[in-house]
Amino acid sequence: MQPTVDLTNCDREPIQWPGFIQSHGYLLAIDPATFVIWQASENCQALTGLPTNTLIGQNLSGIRLHETAGTELVDLLTVALRQNNPEAFNPYLLPLGDQSWYLVIHQHDGALILELEPTADLINLPLQTTAPLLNKTMPIQALLAQTMTDIQRSSSLTDLLHKTAQKVKELTGYDRVMIYRFGEDWHGEIIAEACEPFLEPFLNMHYPASDIPRQARELYKTNLVRLLVDVDAPRVPIYPVQYADQGRPLDLTHAGLRAVSPLHIEYLQNMGVRATLNISLLYRGELWGLISCHHYAGPRMIDYPKRASVKLISQLLSTALEIRKDDEDEQFSHMLNQREQQLYHQMLADWDIVQGLTKHPLTALELNTATGAALLFENKLYTLGHTPADSDIQALIEWLKMVSTDAVFQTDQLPNLYAPAELYREQAAGALVLVLSREMNEYLIWFKPEQKQTQYWGGNPEKPVVLGEDGTARLSPRKSFDKWEQLVRNRSEPWRQVEVATALKLREDMLQLISQKANQIRALNEQLRLAYEELEAFSYTISHDLRTPLSSIKSYTEIYLEDYGETMPQEARATFDKITKASDRMAMLIRNVMHYSRMSRTELSMESLAVKPMLTQLREELLAGENGRDLTIQIGNTPPLLGDQTMVTQVFSNLLSNAVKYSRLTPKARIQVQGSETEQEVIYAITDNGIGIDMKQAGKVFELFQRLDSAVTYEGYGVGLAIVKRIMSRHRGKVWFDSSPMYATTFFVSFPKTNQPASSL
Repeated sequence: MQPTVDLTNCDREPIQWPGFIQSHGYLLAIDPATFVIWQASENCQALTGLPTNTLIGQNLSGIRLHETAGTELVDLLTVALRQNNPEAFNPYLLPLGDQSWYLVIHQHDGALILELEPTADLINLPLQTTAPLLNKTMPIQALLAQTMTDIQRSSSLTDLLHKTAQKVKELTGYDRVMIYRFGEDWHGEIIAEACEPFLEPFLNMHYPASDIPRQARELYKTNLVRLLVDVDAPRVPIYPVQYADQGRPLDLTHAGLRAVSPLHIEYLQNMGVRATLNISLLYRGELWGLISCHHYAGPRMIDYPKRASVKLISQLLSTALEIRKDDEDEQFSHMLNQREQQLYHQMLADWDIVQGLTKHPLTALELNTATGAALLFENKLYTLGHTPADSDIQALIEWLKMVSTDAVFQTDQLPNLYAPAELYREQAAGALVLVLSREMNEYLIWFKPEQKQTQYWGGNPEKPVVLGEDGTARLSPRKSFDKWEQLVRNRSEPWRQVEVATALKLREDMLQLISQKANQIRALNEQLRLAYEELEAFSYTISHDLRTPLSSIKSYTEIYLEDYGETMPQEARATFDKITKASDRMAMLIRNVMHYSRMSRTELSMESLAVKPMLTQLREELLAGENGRDLTIQIGNTPPLLGDQTMVTQVFSNLLSNAVKYSRLTPKARIQVQGSETEQEVIYAITDNGIGIDMKQAGKVFELFQRLDSAVTYEGYGVGLAIVKRIMSRHRGKVWFDSSPMYATTFFVSFPKTNQPASSL
């Protein structure tokens, strides 16, 4: 039976340890302590005059590189290693014969890796191109100043990218320089280009995600400049094949000479490309795009200093991208937050949800970039802007009840998920849905229209499947790159993270207002209240009563193991160990249930609280348990608030503990607590730079026993934030959040300034 053929076949290729280098240079991997040679590229015989296999195990000081004695190289490496960062001094100029070569060194995978590469003049053919900066060594200060001038003078991001493509072409002499931007699904689009007149432009062409597989994209985040000198040159093996005792080749992640995957070579040959240079563009540490350079006439070598120049340009461009996009996002976020606050005040002033959201000059429609909105509230439907028919909206809500249990639902391709929406995709190809109350059938929905567009692809984006000589199927690079036209339907403009976050804040405000109205205009059902209290008591009692037999089970199991463990079969002992661990997990769940239940049963003791001592004590306790981490917890402004001492401490403890836990993979974890106040409330914000939260799963965050996909590898049971939510409800307060995955997450809690705690319900 043949394996399934999909894009993961390419994704599994181990491109970081190919076992080969490109043929224009030499590579030695040596012991950084003794300078004994561990591995060498097989072309090193031309460099040393000795068969490559005889080099292994020799000390570098005992060989010669042409006329250069190995002792000279050892002296150079000794001085470099004393600096603790030998890469900072790359490249080292080394005479080999009558030519000067560049020595590039770095430490990785336990080895000191030496790469020798020629100057560009030893390889490159005379260019039939205009590249005025190619033969000039531009000082870094001048390059920095010129690039910054281009950034400042560019009227738009598109203008800046086109100037950058032209600058890189002038510096490197490649026939074609493209700026390639990745989409959310990792397909790419050429958004800027500078090329020779004889070439057909690729501008605005799209390329499928499979052209640059996942593991290649990960390497582009680490190794920012990737050079391929000659597509047609044979790869040079590294001897021996296996590195040390690793059972695999040497990891060449950071090596400039690392050979390219045969699949990628085939891809480039199909395109007619002879040499390439790719430079990464990053946004917030993630891959945003590439500066991709192609050469067709022959091999093309860009030496280390020139590569450092284009790397500097890419870093400046990445910084400019981040600044411009952050400024744009901040302005957009500020505008939406102001509108959300105005909507909230309108609802308060009118003491009416519908009136506040639909009857003023500023309506719920202006909260984001939607063109239509619908509010289903108290069995009546209200619409704004361009929306589907009322019956279609009702049917959509019924479908949502069946497919989603989250408090928020978002999509930019509704017709692809819900076939009836194709009939009204001109009004609603995208939808953002807030569930106010599933039981009361109350929803707020925004709609975005279809953005019908024609995309032009560099060849059919579907990778062809070919059969190898052994009859196995594999994905093969495309052989045709002729323009391929695709009409994209059923898609809208995507929802931005800040749009979802602001909508969730509005939902919290609406729910708070609904709760306040319910307490004022509706008499509580006494029977329901009693039933609820009985249910809480039952839950608490059952949890409490389960602890004794559970403790007995664990105790007897441990006693049995202690008495008979050494004589028990291995399978039986493993079973007893599972019983012990399961008992521990059950005990933790029972404690969580009891704690959650106690939040509704405990009477509040409201008082004015000094928050700074509380936060300082929590910080000391958390830092004490995180020895060895680069972790900072900064406490900013701390206005006093009105609340129950124990419960407020629990709120901050849970939020800070989560911030500490979910930033453990961040090398420099930073947590900040900042308080502010308005006339009506005191607001605290807890911000961390941990893994973040995908806003598509925002509806699960405060649900009991719900774990997000990004948090499944962390300890916990999904109770902490549910407790925070319940405590804030008891205080008539609010809790909400905003997050950018892998960048920053901020949880907000607001406490009213009036002493009116909610009932235990």
